[in-house]
Amino acid sequence: MKKSKILGKDENGIQLSMTTKDFLGDGAATIALNSITTLIGMLTYFYTDKVGLSAAAAGTVILVAKVLDAITDLFMGRIVDGTKSKYGKVRPWFLWMSIPAVISIIALFTIPAGASEGFKTIYALITNTTVTAIVYTAIAIPYASLIAVRTRSIQERSKMGITRAVFGYLIGMIIVIGLVPITNLLGGDQRAWIIVAVFFGVLSGLSLMVTFKASKEENQGAALSDKTKDEETLTMKQSLKYLFSNKYWVIMLFAQVAVNMIYSISGSTGVYYTKYILMNDNLVAVFGAVGLIPVFVGFGITGPMIKKFGLAKTTRIAFIIGILANTVRIFMPYSFIAALVFGSLSTFATIPMMAVGGVLVNNTIEYGEWMYGKKIVGMTNSANSFGAKVGSGLGAAIIGWVLAFGNYNGLLSVQEPSAIFSILSLSIYIPLVLIVVLYLLMRRYDLDDKYQMIVTELQNRK
Repeated sequence: MKKSKILGKDENGIQLSMTTKDFLGDGAATIALNSITTLIGMLTYFYTDKVGLSAAAAGTVILVAKVLDAITDLFMGRIVDGTKSKYGKVRPWFLWMSIPAVISIIALFTIPAGASEGFKTIYALITNTTVTAIVYTAIAIPYASLIAVRTRSIQERSKMGITRAVFGYLIGMIIVIGLVPITNLLGGDQRAWIIVAVFFGVLSGLSLMVTFKASKEENQGAALSDKTKDEETLTMKQSLKYLFSNKYWVIMLFAQVAVNMIYSISGSTGVYYTKYILMNDNLVAVFGAVGLIPVFVGFGITGPMIKKFGLAKTTRIAFIIGILANTVRIFMPYSFIAALVFGSLSTFATIPMMAVGGVLVNNTIEYGEWMYGKKIVGMTNSANSFGAKVGSGLGAAIIGWVLAFGNYNGLLSVQEPSAIFSILSLSIYIPLVLIVVLYLLMRRYDLDDKYQMIVTELQNRK
């Protein structure tokens, strides 16, 4: 109580409960999650250019693993709801998954390079499925649910989202910027990639331990007790029925599919673009380093923009910038400067959604409770994560399929024109279409204007 009195209330009159230390400790787990997703994003290049797996096989493996991953999300939400431990319902998962995260990340890159295509495909499928459908899911669903359990304040939820996004983007950019140059310095072979995987595996395990120690479930009375009462009496079918009746949740479901396709595609195609369009794969580090400028600007202004415009409108403004930037790149596809400048602006366009996507999802929980009298926390996050996993899986699969359609061959130093067009499609045209879709979706999300009224009425009901 003493801590709450010191922190006061937010602009909507909701009690604050988090300090800077709490936000930083909460954000640490994103290091593990984004290490996994970014390394998975680089697997297509690793498979095709380092261990000789075909592009089509690589894309299909990652898609199948992501679909299985998405399915396990639905069940993980129910598992989290039924978790009983002295640490709470969501906290213990960060502890339990710390060691499996280390092992599974390393296993991704120990594929036997000299084995047959069939064996390598099976090995890739097993390790991909393990790290995504089991380990990642068992971290991500509790982590997403922690926002609802931790606080009801949009102000604090927004800060949690921004802090998580900063941690996640930084580790993602470190991998994108450094992975190819560092592995090249270490010899550029599979052994070099394994060494890097060991580093990020250990770092991921430690980050989960930090979040375990720092996280709390202080608002169980405000969030978890209601969730337990409702969700434990609802079947999965009933929960899904309520979720699909929640128009804002449905909007965020499709938005998560689209934005995660962008994350997956943009995070994986830079190395192809620099290697075959600009003819120097080490330039991926330059793009990553310069790209940090709009990222830091984006994180810096997202908070003030949210305060002025609201959550959804902030994402719409960013998407408009992304649409314009990618449109310009269509007319200058081979320009290094255009790729550097307008590619950075395209990256900026996704930052607000990266920062507040989880908040936008969790705010639909209160809307569903207000509209239908059912508070569904675990399934809201797990089912929406289903969309995110499908999106990232589709993005990764599209990379392999589009490259295969263009007759891409990772063993060639110069690609055929059809392969070049495939790389340009993945780098410019497809992301542009997806950003347009995101803008249209977020025009339909007007929950920001109703949220304070909804929370006030829910409090009055109790």
